[in-house]
Amino acid sequence: MRTLVVIRGNSGSGKSTVAREVRHQYGRGCALVEQDYLRRMVLGERDRQGGLAPTFIAHAVSFLLANGYHVVLEGILAADRYSIALDELRHAHRGPTFFFYLSVSLEETLRRHRTRPQAAEFTADQMRSWYQAEDLLRFTGERVIPEASTSLVR
Repeated sequence: MRTLVVIRGNSGSGKSTVAREVRHQYGRGCALVEQDYLRRMVLGERDRQGGLAPTFIAHAVSFLLANGYHVVLEGILAADRYSIALDELRHAHRGPTFFFYLSVSLEETLRRHRTRPQAAEFTADQMRSWYQAEDLLRFTGERVIPEASTSLVR
């Protein structure tokens, strides 16, 4: 049985770092699917209602699971735009599925952003406009990881 792990949270919450470490710890046979890469680089699409990204990402994840990979999906994956695709993905996948939400305050995401390589790509004001506190999915028992947690990956 292949495992699906979904790691969600605001920009700067640490989800990419955690997802990359999970994949690294597992090694071969575990695919990392990054929302930003597929949406921004492959599709060149803004994150907006009615975009192709949610369905495209769900199809990519389904393909990987069907072809023998464990999958770690990470991204903001805002509930208002991604919940339908994520719920369909959850129902279609027969193996273990885990949803995590990294709950990090706006102040902390801004602090972390200043230390990231992409700090010059977008401003603190842009991050403030994107920030959604506790943007939890309604359909699943998403595990909320508080910002003080230091042991996400073991």
